[in-house]
Amino acid sequence: MKIALVTDSTSYLPEEILKKYNVSVIPLNVIFENESYREGIEMTTEEFYEKVKSEEKLPTTSQPSIGELVNLYETLSKEHDAIISIHISKALSGTYEASKTAGQMVENVEVYSVDAAITTMPQGFLVMEAGEMIQQGMTPESIVTRLNQLSENMRAYFMVADLGHLQRGGRLSGAQKLIGSLLNIKPVLYITEGEIRPFEKIRSKNKALKRILDLLEKDAMNKSIQKVAFIHANNESGALDLQKKFKDKHPKVETYVSYFGPVIGTHLGEDSLGIAWYFES
Repeated sequence: MKIALVTDSTSYLPEEILKKYNVSVIPLNVIFENESYREGIEMTTEEFYEKVKSEEKLPTTSQPSIGELVNLYETLSKEHDAIISIHISKALSGTYEASKTAGQMVENVEVYSVDAAITTMPQGFLVMEAGEMIQQGMTPESIVTRLNQLSENMRAYFMVADLGHLQRGGRLSGAQKLIGSLLNIKPVLYITEGEIRPFEKIRSKNKALKRILDLLEKDAMNKSIQKVAFIHANNESGALDLQKKFKDKHPKVETYVSYFGPVIGTHLGEDSLGIAWYFES
């Protein structure tokens, strides 16, 4: 059986990994006023953060159309028997539901839509795992079962410089935003059950980042961590610093430095930093 692998642009996987596993990427969109740009195709991450600085209003985002997904699946169906399509958490975007709908509209191929229940590089980790399993000749059903198990073992914590982006984008409640602004808090946020929620309220950026590193360190000492991503919003030096602090203690753990691209960066804002990892049960 020949299986195609699809993800959306919010997995932010490097080109060499996309090529290694022959991954097709469907872009989400970032919208400035009435101008829409396909993430990673019509707007790079660097261009996005530069443009945000000159705009009065924050951009918005949108999922790919069902038609785009149908076209992609139909193209892949010509040379594949099945498609595994892994997408950003359904609590954060309608992309997964659009994938399910599109899959039902395509003939001659079975589409297995997967809700990653997360986004950015940890979503990419699931894509990488799926790519390995496809190369090993596993069935689509067994791959999806395995991905759902791994998704439960994903952890993602991050700190944002400005809670206003999340609040205006509807990803964090107004009350939580108000508390943060009044007390000058830099809360540690996390993704749980597919949603962005506050984890702890901490009064400084450095203490918030140390707390996230401590959470990672605890799992590194007690669980079999497979991969770790240090993720930044136009702050690569901050991510590299976090990576070094971890690698000094755990040189054998596979780590990556990744980024919050235009779609996720719209909601988190520049200078955000996060760490994501997963472990075997």
